[in-house]
Amino acid sequence: MKLLVTGGAGFIGSNFVLYWLKNHPQDKVINFDKLTYAGNLENLESVENNPNYEFVQGDICDEDSVEKVMAGVDTIVHFAAESHVDRSILNPSDFVKTNVLGTRVLLDSALKNKVKRFHHISTDEVFGSLKLEDKNKFNERTTYNPRSPYSASKAGSDHLVRAYYFTYGLPVTISNCSNNFGPYQFPEKFIPLAITNLLEGKKVPVYGDGLYVRDWLYVEDHCRAIDLILQKGKLGETYCIGGLTQDINNLEVIKKILDNLGKDEKSIEFVKDRPGHDRRYALDWTKINKELGWKPLYGFDEWLKKTVKWYTENRRWWEDVKNGEYKKYYKKQYGVL
Repeated sequence: MKLLVTGGAGFIGSNFVLYWLKNHPQDKVINFDKLTYAGNLENLESVENNPNYEFVQGDICDEDSVEKVMAGVDTIVHFAAESHVDRSILNPSDFVKTNVLGTRVLLDSALKNKVKRFHHISTDEVFGSLKLEDKNKFNERTTYNPRSPYSASKAGSDHLVRAYYFTYGLPVTISNCSNNFGPYQFPEKFIPLAITNLLEGKKVPVYGDGLYVRDWLYVEDHCRAIDLILQKGKLGETYCIGGLTQDINNLEVIKKILDNLGKDEKSIEFVKDRPGHDRRYALDWTKINKELGWKPLYGFDEWLKKTVKWYTENRRWWEDVKNGEYKKYYKKQYGVL
């Protein structure tokens, strides 16, 4: 099988490329990535000489580039997206262009080239926000109610993917995942920011009262879920992928990280809240569990411990990311930026 992975140099995308080549060594994987600030080819050093792996720099909004890379592809796993809420508040246009228009370009090319499966990666943020006291969780039947430019753009791309299934018969599946964490995550995100700041002797910024709740999904568990959807998932269906069975607020997450690193709560610094901050996300992943047999390999505490250990042991990686040195790797290896 020949897979096209869009955004394969990003956090989740690169973990997926590594996972797929390890677990499906006979398959060909093409990593198509624009190499924006969050794309890091150092994540994939271990496979860059693998004959079944190919990196192609390109923009999903560029129809000619997409058409060239799509030749002979059996399956598309579409990660490529602008994904940081704070950045979407500052500059919504990039999010609409990449997440909506770029997805349309991919869908048209997939249809033209008779791709056998188009799997679209989405987010639980398209469903809006839940109240802290609410015991309900999002599921595949939840009405969309996006509340940030980022989530609105992802909602738009989800609707487009479904439209191509019903209108043109393109064989699609969609997964809406919760907040991922794990190795190679860009350190502006909550968990790696906390870990790396503490390792640098800095304080950890916490928005508002710190009681915001997210459903945390370890990136390897996410990759396993996508694998199962590609193998057993029903065409036209959506699957919610979450990692928790009970709520954990951001302040509790920080305290767990502090415990892992032997730090005290003096390292916490509460900062002004961001606009439109969703209070609670929680995903019901019953469907993928019952239909496909998926569940997380470990609980949150175990995965968090492994994540803290990875950032502790891979200091050079995140220091290069924080100071911009990682970009030099592109020029050295590929002559591109």
